[in-house]
Amino acid sequence: MQLEPLFKSLLITGSVQGETRMKGGLMSEIRSVALALAVISSLVQPAHAGTQTAELSSHKSHSTKAAQLLVQSSDNVSKVTGVKINSTDKGIEIILESANAEALKPVNKNQGNSYIADIPNAVLALDKGGNFTQNNPAPGIVSISVTQANSNSLRVTVIGEGSLPNTELFDSDQGLIFAVTPIASATKPQQPTQAVAQVTGVKLNPTNNGLEIILTTPDGEKLPVLPKTEGNTYIIEINSAQLRLPSGGTFRQEKPIAGVSEITVINSDANTIRMAVIGVDSIPKVELFDSDQGLIFGVASAASSTQAQTQPQTPTEPTQPSASDEPIELTVTGEKDGYRVQDSSTATKIDVPLRDIPASVQVIPKEIIQDRQVVKLNELADNVSGVRRQETYGGLSSQGYLIRGFETGFETLRNGFKDFGFISPRDVSSIERVEFLKGPASILYGSISSPGGVVNTITKQPLSDPFYQINGTIGSDDFYRTSVDLTGPLLENRSALYRLNLAYENADSFRDFVNNESTYVGPIITVKAGENTDITFGYEYQKYDYTFDRGFPNNSRVVFDLPISRFLGEPNLNRGEFTSNNFTYVLESKFGYNNDWKFRQGFNVLNVSGSAGGVQANSINDDGLTVARAYRVSNDESSNISFQNEVSGKFNTGSIRHNILVGLELSNYSFQYEFFRGNIADLDIFNPIYGAQPESVSRSDFQKYGGSNIALYLQNLVEITPNLKLLAGGRFDWVDSFDRDLETGTNTETSDSKFSPRVGIVYQPTDSTSIYGSWTNSFNPQIFGRSRNEEAFKPETAEQFEVGIKQEFIDKRLSATLAYFNITKKNVLTTDLIDSDYQIQTGEQKSSGVELDVVGEIVPGWKIIGTYTYTDAFISEDNDPTLVNNRLAGVPYNSASLWTTYQLQKGNLQGLGLGFGLVYVGQRESDISNNNVKIPSYLRTDASVFYKRDNWRVGVNIKNLFDTKYYESQGFYIVPAAPFTVLGTVSFDF
Repeated sequence: MQLEPLFKSLLITGSVQGETRMKGGLMSEIRSVALALAVISSLVQPAHAGTQTAELSSHKSHSTKAAQLLVQSSDNVSKVTGVKINSTDKGIEIILESANAEALKPVNKNQGNSYIADIPNAVLALDKGGNFTQNNPAPGIVSISVTQANSNSLRVTVIGEGSLPNTELFDSDQGLIFAVTPIASATKPQQPTQAVAQVTGVKLNPTNNGLEIILTTPDGEKLPVLPKTEGNTYIIEINSAQLRLPSGGTFRQEKPIAGVSEITVINSDANTIRMAVIGVDSIPKVELFDSDQGLIFGVASAASSTQAQTQPQTPTEPTQPSASDEPIELTVTGEKDGYRVQDSSTATKIDVPLRDIPASVQVIPKEIIQDRQVVKLNELADNVSGVRRQETYGGLSSQGYLIRGFETGFETLRNGFKDFGFISPRDVSSIERVEFLKGPASILYGSISSPGGVVNTITKQPLSDPFYQINGTIGSDDFYRTSVDLTGPLLENRSALYRLNLAYENADSFRDFVNNESTYVGPIITVKAGENTDITFGYEYQKYDYTFDRGFPNNSRVVFDLPISRFLGEPNLNRGEFTSNNFTYVLESKFGYNNDWKFRQGFNVLNVSGSAGGVQANSINDDGLTVARAYRVSNDESSNISFQNEVSGKFNTGSIRHNILVGLELSNYSFQYEFFRGNIADLDIFNPIYGAQPESVSRSDFQKYGGSNIALYLQNLVEITPNLKLLAGGRFDWVDSFDRDLETGTNTETSDSKFSPRVGIVYQPTDSTSIYGSWTNSFNPQIFGRSRNEEAFKPETAEQFEVGIKQEFIDKRLSATLAYFNITKKNVLTTDLIDSDYQIQTGEQKSSGVELDVVGEIVPGWKIIGTYTYTDAFISEDNDPTLVNNRLAGVPYNSASLWTTYQLQKGNLQGLGLGFGLVYVGQRESDISNNNVKIPSYLRTDASVFYKRDNWRVGVNIKNLFDTKYYESQGFYIVPAAPFTVLGTVSFDF
């Protein structure tokens, strides 16, 4: 295959408006040296960076035809106002309607079985706008498309079914006519076919202008590459080729760079690969390079594309930077199945590279969830420094964490909306990633119970290309689970997309008499309401039925002598069941110059209701043989309503760039509980005999509490120079809270207002190093508790100082974040020593420490995520002097973890992989008195073996390989953790 016609074709197709380059070892070295010189120059003379770029770019050498097209005058451009397809005896005719048909001069550029004609000095001006495409217009013809190749050139593409169709041209009063005859109706002999080549890998690598897509194959030069466009999508069809990835026959990456919403590579039929690069607002710019690695396509980011279009052809006098001179915003999320995610929205509510954020943010993608075979979300605490799992409400599958020494109170975020997780079950099947923002987060999310940080769960969104997956898992203790993930377009023009996640789980437990059953349904639809406007509607339903089991009381070390399977409740009385309904609506609309501004409106309603309880162990009796118990059952209902309105955008003031966010949020939260208590007999903990029944059961509490909130927030990410960034902002909250006794009618109301500021700075001495520092604040209203004077308390407040460094290694495949933090929490309620029924607001708690997170890919196929944490969390002030300097419950001084996998990249065993993990947690206090049981340290080992081939994956995960006996904590309880556990999983993509 001759490369020169292909290069010219790509240039004229509107995807290339720059130079055509040949990549090789020498060119790579030259580019590396040039990049190093550019970095040094930017550090020495950052103010002239824009001018230098303009001068260098002016020396680009365009191909002759591309250059002619770029400089042609728009005065001579002819308009094509309509496209018609008529049937004929021999096939079809394509009519390009134009008042100036004689000026339309097609240039033939056939490739393979595709008839391609480029028409210079012409524009497509259809009534409905956009391009024209029709599939299967006649037997023997796969598709016809008429597209705007570039600003003044059209392209007509007719793809034959296996062979090149015969095409003749005619002029008429209607316009230019293409008479097309499929090869089946012609006398032209069938063209010979070639062997099907295999593409064994797809990688995305960042470049100065955007990124490059590498299709790994030894037969790159032999493959026919057929480009075309549909709307904002640049499509390349590669005939005589098949995708043979270890993970299957599909590659997909969302938001790889600015201006590109998605890249997909799929097998469109038995011998054709289809690559689609979907632009956000316009057709992406794509170049083809030659390489020994295979086929390489260079994709320009939105910023570099704009620069290319406006680049002067001769040197000009330096001018002030304009919108088109803005530096490239490169946000690459890595290759498929990668552990490393390079951007996050949780810390700023805008998509920003993690290296530009003055905070420690860790993102756990779905690939880690799959490789570790996570079945409960709080297991992810093992992979984030400074985070420990907190056991949930009697074993409910919800999210509870300790972050930097402070309990989250089961408050998390779901797609940026608050989610009270204490009674809210959550399934892993719909999770795209989980983002951990460490440190106070009131700047964007208002009142937060934990100053340690916030966890935001991001769910899967609809995709424009069809994707279907089914998973099945079986494991120890009769564990059975299946899930289904379906997504794709609802309409042929992809103006409506859907996604549906389904999951069912049924399992027993290593704990006696304990089991659970869960059903999850999660549909979501995205509708394109306009060229730049999307509306998304989502709904989630989950019902979780389980045995209510809180483990062991924490007042005696004798519990460590019990079998971890020992159940201290009553098998026929302990039960819990909760049903969650979650509805979300999100509108996003881009506007302004280059669509640099965006309006986002979000509405979320979450309702959870159910009941849980039974017999709970209060404390081990003095005899060390029996446990005192109580009967407790609670009927609960929680409701969250949030309405968010945000405007974000980018603009310049001189040489300084701004990325601003302004928001208004209205929210309402309530929680109602009806509590019943009764007496029940003690239980012999070493020789239990079950069957006791509760006595004297009566309602002890019937309460409802909550509040409404109005908030305004402002944030500005300022790029002072390309390597110096400032993040500043604040949020003002007005909160009205209530605590109502529904039985007596007593109602207590409080009103609070609070401003929560944040300031952070990032300095980047190189393109792989970020040094940062920040100061952040949070607050939390005190709904409960009163002083002896019946006065309401002030909100709890907290502030944090943090410094850190973010470093990338091994050609930016591996990243590390090292952070030091110091948090002070004030206005903590303490017991009034005069009357223990009341409180005094004199408490203070501190937490400081060092955290290290490392994540990425060391060599192709070898992925790793590791953590280390040192945390000193203690009571610094209290009305009770015996508590001062006591450690906070559940927080170890030291903890560390490692999870790594290696997958063979070639050979007969290609696709086979092994995984290995370690989790170390130091000794912890079980409560703040520090007088009760200390929870022992532990080292747990995990392992896995898996095999990926084509569209299927099979894996076996072993958790707690050496059957280590260890415990977690929740409130006043010590909860035994699972022993040696095996989970086997099979998944299919189709």
